[in-house]
Amino acid sequence: MATAVALPPRYYLDNFRRLCGTVEAQYGDLLLPQEQQWLQTLRAQPEEAQCLYLRLASRVGPWFRLSRLSYPEIGSLDGAVESLLAAGLLQQANALTAAEAGRLYTRPELRQRFPGLLPAGRDKAADVAALAQWTEAAGEDALLAACAGDDAIVAPLHLDCLALLQLLFFGNRRQSLTEFILSDLGIARYPPYRLDREHRLFATRAAVDDYLACAALADTYAELREAGDDEGLVALAEHLLSLPQAYTATERRWWRLCNRVARQLERLDQRELALALYRRSCLPPARERQARVLEALADWPAVAALCEAMLAAPWNEEEREAARRILPRAQRKLGRQPERRRRDSFERLDLLLPRGLGGVERAAAEALHSQWQAVHYVENALMNSLFGLAFWEQIFSPLRGAFHNPFQSAPADMFDGNFYPRRRDQIEARLAALQTGDLADLLRYNFDAHQGLQCRWVNWRLLSRPLLDQALAVIPPGHLLALWRRLLFDPEAYRRGFPDLIAFGETPGDYCMVEVKGPGDALQDSQKRWLRIFAAEGIPAAVAWVQWRER
Repeated sequence: MATAVALPPRYYLDNFRRLCGTVEAQYGDLLLPQEQQWLQTLRAQPEEAQCLYLRLASRVGPWFRLSRLSYPEIGSLDGAVESLLAAGLLQQANALTAAEAGRLYTRPELRQRFPGLLPAGRDKAADVAALAQWTEAAGEDALLAACAGDDAIVAPLHLDCLALLQLLFFGNRRQSLTEFILSDLGIARYPPYRLDREHRLFATRAAVDDYLACAALADTYAELREAGDDEGLVALAEHLLSLPQAYTATERRWWRLCNRVARQLERLDQRELALALYRRSCLPPARERQARVLEALADWPAVAALCEAMLAAPWNEEEREAARRILPRAQRKLGRQPERRRRDSFERLDLLLPRGLGGVERAAAEALHSQWQAVHYVENALMNSLFGLAFWEQIFSPLRGAFHNPFQSAPADMFDGNFYPRRRDQIEARLAALQTGDLADLLRYNFDAHQGLQCRWVNWRLLSRPLLDQALAVIPPGHLLALWRRLLFDPEAYRRGFPDLIAFGETPGDYCMVEVKGPGDALQDSQKRWLRIFAAEGIPAAVAWVQWRER
């Protein structure tokens, strides 16, 4: 996870070396000559210069005032700056825009440098606007001279090369060198999994370039939206429709971009163009949005046919629920009688409790202790942890593109709809083994073998061996298998919404999952979803409705 902690420059250099080791082992053959040359040039710099470069590259820039940089671990920056400038890894500003000056200098500093020029008041934006007018006449080089004086303003160069290495290491553009912090502090240990060229995300340089092209268009989309450029958005949509999607490593990113652009086109009443983009996408909510666009176009046969296809083979749970809501409207328009949906009727517990300091869940747990041997406040953590233990080997199995670096607690496709389809044979074999073998023994074995290793599903802070043994003693294997099949269908949707409490009795089957609601609370969709499943599978569950007792 990212961190906002201020870290010493040496930290970035150490992590950069680790990053490069992984990337070169997996992708050394895909790096272009200019990227390899940049890496060699940076490595040839004195360590102080490398530290400074990587520290600046990790900060929000692009420009930095040399006088404001203070890194005691490096010492004097003069030598490092001189070395980086000579190597072409750093540039010194020879001009400055008003917007850049506004980011580099505080309001008092600007008013000190331009007495009488800036308007009264507390609005820095007005100051920057006044500076922009002054700069139009005087020039950006004059603005630099007036602001900086003898102070150097510098920026690191070739950030695209560093961004590429981070992309190859993390498999996305969101993460950076600061991701190493948990492992460095000894807080997190990760499971061993294979990292090699056979299993890398990008098989060819063309696939890397395709990712970068998609990323550039995503940036263009964001800029067009911010600028309110509707014509530009239409042109972007038409351009997307003309592009082939040839690489599995990036197809989901293209689909995501098509969905985002199409959704904005809907808001612009460009429905036909939005529909064409949605049809290019195989990523939710593309089919749901198609159905809604077709609804707006009053094409009821198409709406009904699409919803029926979604219900026959849903991509995820949200799509299935959307189709169930939309289809009856289309059926009525076509003169058909929709199937009546059953009203929810969940087991109910009414609790009148004194107001406590631990919250409504803790108060309900204390009240239920008189009826059960043990009551635990677990929310999603227990059931998700049992799932993680049951499918540990499948979660960390080596598949192309699943793992990019040694710091992943789940495969990259864990929550994008591909986890089960890509591992279908492995998972079905595990389910068969769990159904016919000793489910409890496998979960206990994985608990002991992997305890403390990072897994997105397993909450080691909550899951103790006594809690695991209690759960396995009373929850029938058939109940767990039913829950796990739901989780496998849509891990993203079903990892949320489990009840707050679980109450254990003394014999197999003697347990109950309890969702707690205080005064004014209502059940969320994810909670209703699980409660319906519990009812269908014969899994004991209830909703505790709490009212506070006046003292």
